[in-house]
Amino acid sequence: MQPSVWNRLAEEIGRLESAVRELPVLPDLSAAELRAELTARYRFDAPRPLAAVTEDVIRLLRRGIVHVTHPRYFGLFNPSVLEGAIVGDVLAAAFNPQLAAWSHAPAAIEIERHTLRCFSAVLGLDPDATTATFTAGGAEANLQAVLAAIAHRFPETGAAGLMGLERRPAIYVTGESHHSFVKIARMTGLGTASLRQIPTTPGNVLDVAALERRIERDRREERIEPLVIVGTAGTTSAGLVDPLAEIAAVAARAGAWFHVDAAWGGAAALSPKLWGVLDGIQRADSITWDAHKWLSVPMGAGMFFCRHPQAVARAFAASTSYMPPPAGSDTVDPYVTTAQWTRRAIGLKVFMVLAQLGLDGYRALIERQAEMGDLLREKLRQAGWTAVGDTPLPVVCFTHPDLEGEKVTTAEILQEVYRRRNVWISDVELRGRRVLRACITSFRTDPSDVSCLIDELEHARHAAREAGTTATTGAS
Repeated sequence: MQPSVWNRLAEEIGRLESAVRELPVLPDLSAAELRAELTARYRFDAPRPLAAVTEDVIRLLRRGIVHVTHPRYFGLFNPSVLEGAIVGDVLAAAFNPQLAAWSHAPAAIEIERHTLRCFSAVLGLDPDATTATFTAGGAEANLQAVLAAIAHRFPETGAAGLMGLERRPAIYVTGESHHSFVKIARMTGLGTASLRQIPTTPGNVLDVAALERRIERDRREERIEPLVIVGTAGTTSAGLVDPLAEIAAVAARAGAWFHVDAAWGGAAALSPKLWGVLDGIQRADSITWDAHKWLSVPMGAGMFFCRHPQAVARAFAASTSYMPPPAGSDTVDPYVTTAQWTRRAIGLKVFMVLAQLGLDGYRALIERQAEMGDLLREKLRQAGWTAVGDTPLPVVCFTHPDLEGEKVTTAEILQEVYRRRNVWISDVELRGRRVLRACITSFRTDPSDVSCLIDELEHARHAAREAGTTATTGAS
């Protein structure tokens, strides 16, 4: 170890928390500039001092990324990160525990187990009857849910495969469901034809009546058996929550597996003020929840919860002579209960923050960001913008009469916003129209940052209108 390098790294991490606010949110290096510098400085034909490499990487990261930890990053579900989480990730890298077998990393595995039991209870699940694991992210957790559902509904497929089934399994989603399910349909061999897209209501959430009609028609006309019904708690586009309790009732009547993709919105369970929006999640057969979204830890840290331990065991059980024997009847080897085999200590950073803040501290962070979302809606209204979508969660989609009247486009507004590099937002299509989207992703975002976003939007709107007028005048 080189003390000077570690001292420099600690210095950079320590100052970044305050310094990131002064950095441009967007990068100012082009692909050509980055490639030219890397090619010139790193031919890998001779060693370079680690201290020099460290300085280069710090400099490139400062200038060459979208700073998702910036309080004025109003983008996708990428958060600012808490100090305890950084410490946890460093410790996981330094000790490098191997979490395939309990006997190799009992401390790391029990730390994860303890953390997941706490979050199981937060979700309204019985920790003693729930299997829970950390995953690389939400896509992997969603995959585990579908594999567990297959093992639960069609246990014979573990040996015989899907080909022998008399009725084809189907996964019911909406256009707002995460598109990881498209990949999952391919990876599991179900095929994308197994995805049944259910319409949404005018409020852009799953239409429960349409779901019931589709299941009935599939069974009657197409010899299709409902395998999984997906409810989303916090859609990527607009932060909306499907009617989970109603979907749970439909799944129970249909004999289908009910999976809730709460990759982002699961954190609302920590807040008594927001818990009501998740009503019904406790009835899910499985749940996805990403700590690296709203729990302010570094990527990636997904979590998978399942009320059917036997289904999980059937889906992932394996036995081989090169793995150590089970350590005891009261322990579980992660490699036989997850899609992964070799795995790092993903959950250590989550444990560190949960211990650092406590549940009440986490609740305060979640509610603070929800309050900033409400403030953003109010400031947009005052500035003449209109919020689109009904959610108490801090994703705010919005439009403006200039957009509705096609005097400007979302692309033109974003182009000007990105040119100035003071904030980052995105746009999205909702029910056939493009709207702008802002999400409070940082626990550091305060009212001044929200005001800055409004100022940037207004500047961009006026600049886009002026450019459009100039172009029209010039063309005439």
